[in-house]
Amino acid sequence: MAEKKYKITALIDIATVPEDDPQFLSVLPTPITEYHVIGALRHLGHDLSIVAVGDDIIAVAEQIREQNPDLVFNMTEEFDGDRSKDKNIAAMLELLAMPFTGTGSNGLMLCRDKRLCKQVLAHHRIKVPDFLSFPPGIKIKVPKSIRFPLVVKPAFEDGSEGISNASIVNDVNALEQRVRFVTEKWNQSAIAEEYIGGREFYVAFIGNKKPTLLPIRECIFSNNGNDGPRLATYRVKWDKEYREKWNINYDFATLDEATTKSIYRICKRAYKLLQLRDYGRIDLRVTEDNKIVILEINPNPDLAYGEEVAESALKAGLTYEDFIEKIIQTAMARYK
Repeated sequence: MAEKKYKITALIDIATVPEDDPQFLSVLPTPITEYHVIGALRHLGHDLSIVAVGDDIIAVAEQIREQNPDLVFNMTEEFDGDRSKDKNIAAMLELLAMPFTGTGSNGLMLCRDKRLCKQVLAHHRIKVPDFLSFPPGIKIKVPKSIRFPLVVKPAFEDGSEGISNASIVNDVNALEQRVRFVTEKWNQSAIAEEYIGGREFYVAFIGNKKPTLLPIRECIFSNNGNDGPRLATYRVKWDKEYREKWNINYDFATLDEATTKSIYRICKRAYKLLQLRDYGRIDLRVTEDNKIVILEINPNPDLAYGEEVAESALKAGLTYEDFIEKIIQTAMARYK
C-alpha cells in the first residue's frame, strides 16, 4: 500500500475502454495495460477515478476539473485517432494547471515526430541513423550520401506500428513502393532511415533531475539466417508465437562494463535533451564496431506488467505496485 493516498484520475484513450467494463473491474485472461495500471492504483489504496478521452476535449477538461484530482495518471497516446496529438492532451493538462504523470507537451512534441527527434539528437552529436522524410505525394529522391538498405515507417506511430519485414528496402523502386504504402495507409509522412545492424537494447528510466537508469533489456535475434526478422517489427513485439517461430527472445543484456557505462551516459543525455519526465525508454543498437546508435525515444512506453519497462524495474527491486507508486511519487515531487 502507498504511504500517502492521493486522489488520482486515470486518463485513458476511449478506444481502450471495454464497453462492458468501463471501470476496468474485471479480471481478464490477457488484460491490457490500462487494467494493469488501474489495478495497481487501486491496490495501492489511492482514491481513483477514470476519465476517457474521446473527440470532445471540452468535455474531457470539464470532467477533470470536476474530479479535481491531486494527480492525473496520463496514459493517453492520441486524440481522436491521431497519435501526433498526444502532446495536445498534455498541453490541455498544463493549461488547466493540473499535475500529471509523464512527459509534458514539449517533450512529447520532440519525441513523437521521429524526424524532429533525430534532428535534435544529431545536432547534439548523438548518433542516430541517417534518414529521409517523405510527405504524402512527394517525388522520391535519394541523395548519394544515403546508403541502402533503409527502413521505412510512419513518422508518428509507436509500438512498432507500420514496421514489418517489408519495411526494409534495398533500392529506389522498393523504397517508392513502401513509402506509398505507408503514406496512404497511415495518412502521414514516412521516414526512411538507414538500417543499423548489431544488437538491439532497451534502456528504461525513472526520475527527473537525476534519473535512475534501470537494467538494460535486449531483443535477441537468434538463428534467423537470412530469412528471419532483423527488426523489432509489429509481429515481433506483439506475437508470441511468431517470436517462438523465429527464436526471438527478450532478456536482460549481458554487456561489458565500459559499453554499459557508455550506453547509460548517452541515454541520460538524450533523456534530458528531449525533455522526458518521470519515466521513459530509449531503444538503440550497438553495432559490431561498438558504436551506439539511438533508434527511438519513448516518452510513454508500455507500462504493462511483464513488458520491458516493468521487467527492468522488477530487476532493480521494484514490484509492479512499487513501480507504479514510484512514478506517482516522482511526478508529485515536480509539483512541490
